[in-house]
Amino acid sequence: MKVALLVIIGSLASCRSTIGPYSTPTEVSRDTTAAERLSREAADLIDSDPNKAEAILREALTKDLFYGPAHNNLGVVFLKQDKLYEAANEFEWARKLLPDSADPRVNLGIAMERAGRGDEAFRAYEAAMEVAPGNIAAMQGAALCSARSHTTPPQLASWLDTIAVRGESSAWRDWARLRSADSDARR
Repeated sequence: MKVALLVIIGSLASCRSTIGPYSTPTEVSRDTTAAERLSREAADLIDSDPNKAEAILREALTKDLFYGPAHNNLGVVFLKQDKLYEAANEFEWARKLLPDSADPRVNLGIAMERAGRGDEAFRAYEAAMEVAPGNIAAMQGAALCSARSHTTPPQLASWLDTIAVRGESSAWRDWARLRSADSDARR
C-alpha cells in the first residue's frame, strides 16, 4: 500500500507542468538578446511614437520578462502618457532587476513627484544617489523636492553647488545658484 501511494504521489508531481502562466521562465525560454534589441529599438521611438514604442517594449518583455531596461523604458512611455501608476509599477520592476542603476530610481522619483507624493519621490532620489553618488538627475530631483517641501537636508548645499556647475541645463544651473544664494542670505 505504501509503495502504491508513493507511486501515485510521484506521478502527480510529475504531471504538474513546469510551464504555465505564472511559472518562472527558464534561462532557455528567455531570449535576452531579442529583448535587448527590441528595447533599444523602442527607446528610439519613445519621443516620436510612444504607442509603437509601448507595443515593441511589450514584445520585448514577452521575450524576457526579466529584462530590466525594457521595464524602465516602458515606465518612461507610461510617464509620457501620464499613466503614473503603471509607470511606477514598471520602475519598481526595473529597480529590482537593475540594482546598480540609478535610472529606474530617478524615474520613480519623477513619477512620484507628478503624483504629488513628494516624500516618496525624495526617497527614490536618495536611493538613486546611494547607487550612483554623483547622479546629477537624482541631485536635481532631491533638491527640488526639498525646495517644494521647505526642508533643508544636510546634503542640500553640496547638491546645489554640484547642480550649479554640472546641472543638466542652464535653467538648472541658474536655479541652483539662486537657491544657494537664497540659502546664504538667510544665514
